[in-house]
Amino acid sequence: MENKAHALAAGAFVLGLLAVLVGLVVWFTRDSTVRNIYELSTRDPVSGLQPQAMVRYRGIAVGKVTLIDFDPKVKGNVRVRITVDERVPLTTSSFATLSYQGVTGLAFIALDDKGESNVALKPDNGDPPRIPLKPSMLAQLQDRGEAIINQVEEVTKRANRLLNDDNQKRVADALENIAAATSSANQLMLRLDGTVKTGVAPVLQRLPDTLDSVKKAAGDVSRVANNFNGTVTRLNAPDGPVQRLGDGTKALAQAVDSFNAATLPRVNRVADDTSHAVRRLGRAADSINDNPQSLLFGNGGAAAGPGEPGFSPPPASGNGARP
Repeated sequence: MENKAHALAAGAFVLGLLAVLVGLVVWFTRDSTVRNIYELSTRDPVSGLQPQAMVRYRGIAVGKVTLIDFDPKVKGNVRVRITVDERVPLTTSSFATLSYQGVTGLAFIALDDKGESNVALKPDNGDPPRIPLKPSMLAQLQDRGEAIINQVEEVTKRANRLLNDDNQKRVADALENIAAATSSANQLMLRLDGTVKTGVAPVLQRLPDTLDSVKKAAGDVSRVANNFNGTVTRLNAPDGPVQRLGDGTKALAQAVDSFNAATLPRVNRVADDTSHAVRRLGRAADSINDNPQSLLFGNGGAAAGPGEPGFSPPPASGNGARP
């Protein structure tokens, strides 16, 4: 009887210890976080997504997937129900994508928000609001896979046409031409090197002497320019030749003005008087030439000659002699 009592006591102790351990595990693993229910609906496949899969908001674990089934509201879509921590700032512009963990193939829901709206998404566990599930990068790649394959095939065909026998021959000829051009360029470089050594190098050696000559010529030009500047300065100095020449020009101009104003009118009057006297002298000479006796008898009336009116013959003398 004592053995049975010890066995019962040991069994009761073990059961009590197990109950305490279970209670401790439940106590330490309890989750007091308040979560709200949301739904996702998509026509794309959700391969790799399982119930109890993680839900992350910008990389932070904020919930889990609770249900995956067909969408009763949209025929042909898949509905994913998730629970999300109420502290997550979901808005009407929030969206979800299907992401994968490394190479394991296990998927999880990634939530994000572009910040286009500041209106909070109100939870309703009786009729959960829906968050749009956008195609993932892998889904987009699958959708565009056929187009990418067609483009790859087109590129392959063009490459085959480009690398046909004729084009390969042209490429080989072009390479040979390039090799010949390279050889010619090398020969040209050798000739150029010889020209530089035989022609340019001596010129470069004489260049310092030439530069010295140029410097000396520049110095001479500078001295000539300085002398010319000094001459110009002396000519333009006060009481210098230029100013004296200007003063002489002004005096000459004043003398010409005085001559034109005073002397020239008098000369003109003398010339006029002389002209009048000459004309009078000419008339007097003409009068003497026509009537020379006027020098003896004056300018009285001339006696009428025979046959002229008023002619009277002279009286005859008493002794009959001629007058």
